[in-house]
Amino acid sequence: MVQRSNKPRVFSGIQPTGQFHLGNYIGALSQWIENQNQFECVYAIVDLHALTSLDSHRIEPVAKQVRQTAALIIASGLDPKRSALFVQSHISAHSELTWILNCLTPVGWLARMTQYKAKTAQAASPSAGLLTYPVLQAADILLYQTDLVPVGEDQKQHVELTVDIVRRFNQLFGEVFVIPKPLIREVGARLMGLDDPSIKMSKSLADARKGHAIGLADPPDLIRRTIMEAVTDSGCETHFEKASPGVKNLLTIFEALSGRQRSDIESHFEGKGYRYLKAEVSDLVIAVLRPIRERYLELLDDPAWLDQMLRHGAERVSPIAFSTLDKVKRLIGIEHP
Repeated sequence: MVQRSNKPRVFSGIQPTGQFHLGNYIGALSQWIENQNQFECVYAIVDLHALTSLDSHRIEPVAKQVRQTAALIIASGLDPKRSALFVQSHISAHSELTWILNCLTPVGWLARMTQYKAKTAQAASPSAGLLTYPVLQAADILLYQTDLVPVGEDQKQHVELTVDIVRRFNQLFGEVFVIPKPLIREVGARLMGLDDPSIKMSKSLADARKGHAIGLADPPDLIRRTIMEAVTDSGCETHFEKASPGVKNLLTIFEALSGRQRSDIESHFEGKGYRYLKAEVSDLVIAVLRPIRERYLELLDDPAWLDQMLRHGAERVSPIAFSTLDKVKRLIGIEHP
């Protein structure tokens, strides 16, 4: 069991679907690793969230991707001794609390969610799961009495919805949950597609479009080719505020991975041209991802260790989740006699 410490508790989750790319690493996984040094961390592979993509035409082999996801997370630097890592569906409290919160959450709150609107614009008949999955996100967060939730700017609305749900529950039944706050990375929280810098780098497009993203397990030659072919412009501007979207995206990648100040980066690349910029970004990305790729391939050869590590993670945090769920059940009147 994870003992409550004097450190703030962090919860975050990641879906085990699609190709994990550089945007996932900079915007999420690298922050998970950094958080270990200052917070009490609980992290989940959220396979139940992945089920919102199920339909009659495409069924993702979710279970098969859980080990790959766990391997990439550990290869990226997460220490399972310091951070609890587990599979969401292995703790039934997530589903139980979701149903209870679903019954308290107005449909209007869910229909206004930006991501729901975007996804329903592309779907002829969206599932009920697509509508209510923000409630599952809220349950994930609230079960562990979470103080901070690492999110990108596009996910901030989901934390705000969680806060609304907490306040509604507290008003109706009494206080049980900690009110969470978003923890947003200052640099690289939103990387854009290398083939189209007007859209966010995404796992689904990484699977469908060559040159859109850099996979965390991509070999060095593919990484270099993808970056050298990235969309820029016909100019030579390398200042963050003046650069075109494609150039600014490359500068942001360099900033996030190098840790250098913007003024220093701008001076370094000034007047050197985009080919030089792309070459240095390529070298840096390859240097950062090479040990991740090597460790990832090693871990995939030891599935028993991965399974044991995930089981241990669930055993550590399930007492917290079920303690929260029991308090909720008691307040709403469905506790066991």
